[in-house]
This record gives sequence, C-alpha cells and structure tokens, in this order.
Amino acid sequence: MKFTWFATFRDVTDPACRITDAEQSQLAEIVSKTPNLYKGLIYTPWPVDGLYYDDGPSPQLQIQLYFDDIDALETAVGKTGHLQVLSDPGTLPSMARATVTEQAMLARPFPVEVDPDAEHPFCSYLVHYPGPADDINLWLRHYIDGHTPVMRRFPGIRDVEISTRIDWCSALPWERVNYMQRNKVVFDTVGALKDALASDVMQEMRADLGEFPPYSGANAHFPMRTIQIN
Repeated sequence: MKFTWFATFRDVTDPACRITDAEQSQLAEIVSKTPNLYKGLIYTPWPVDGLYYDDGPSPQLQIQLYFDDIDALETAVGKTGHLQVLSDPGTLPSMARATVTEQAMLARPFPVEVDPDAEHPFCSYLVHYPGPADDINLWLRHYIDGHTPVMRRFPGIRDVEISTRIDWCSALPWERVNYMQRNKVVFDTVGALKDALASDVMQEMRADLGEFPPYSGANAHFPMRTIQIN
C-alpha cells in the first residue's frame, strides 16, 4: 500500500473549460520533480455518453500522487513544499477560477491480470463516497471483501484501487475534504469502460448495492483520461 494525495480542480462557472496542452506539460514537469514521488497521475475529463451513472460534468482536473511514506507526502504539501507552486494562479491559469480540494489517503491496490500501459493515456473511472457510514469498519469490510472481488472480474480491467481515510497535515490553501472512500478502476480506453459497465459483472455490482451497510452522502462517478508520470 502507498500513501496517496488527491487535488481536485472544479470550475462550476464553466464546466467546459480545460487546461491547455502547455499547462498539462508544465504540470507533468512539476509532478515529475516532486521529491520522493513513487508515481503521479494526471486526470482530465474523458467525455462519454450512455454510462449507467450520470453524475454531471467531471472535474476539469485531478492530480493523484503516490508516496512510500507519510513524511514524504506531508513534506511535498508542507509550507515550503514542492507542491506549493500549484497554489499559484499563474501555474495553471485555465484553472484560476476553480475551487480546489485536497485529501491524503491510504491507497489499497488489488492486482488484476494485466497492468495498464503507462506509455499511453488510459481511462480511469473514478468514484468517491463522501460518507459517513453508520459503521465504517463494517462498511470497509463489506466493500473490500465483497464488492472489490467483483470489480476485479470486469472484462478488460487493468487496475483496481480503493483509497481510505487517514489523518494528515498540509499547508496548501485549499479545502480539505474527508471522503470516507475513493475507488478507481482502469481500462485501456473509454470504449473498454463502456463494455465493462454493460457486462454481466456490472449486474452483479448492482445486485450487491442492496447489500451495502448503511451510509449517507451518496457517491459520484467520473470517467477520466489519465496520464501516468513515474
């Protein structure tokens, strides 16, 4: 397991706005130079029609960075940390009006037979559960032991990850969210995602929804184009 940090940029005044290619290249350079970074992912919207869930426009940008230990993560987002540059409006001018939230979590990987090809953009289906659950231990036990094994059987699946809450420190000037869980399932293309969500496995997923321990806060699902930076 790794410690992971999410930063989510959402401009509700202009859902169609996007970062430019130049901004994405600059962001990739910033991410690549993060001290003690294990892996970085840059997510941008991947529009697709006809999905089972329609939770509105995707965030215009999300960053997910992985570290081997919490000290490295907290140093990166600390008062003099490398990632402070992201809070400068001049770094990503297209996102100057965006509301930004951040959260550090524990990333729990669940191996599948084939890893994504990190040399090319791939499709991540990002899900979050704000919570709370009535009993977080019961919730996690059911989700990890019961729901995740079904997710690993999606046709074309390339990666499954469940992230859960931790306590953490940051000096970035953004709202800290405390979602109880985030999920990620990865496919080569958005077409492969659509095929998976139309499969018999998805029917099993829907059936299991009725078995979830009680929780509030609903959930949200977003297909995202993903660039990996090692």
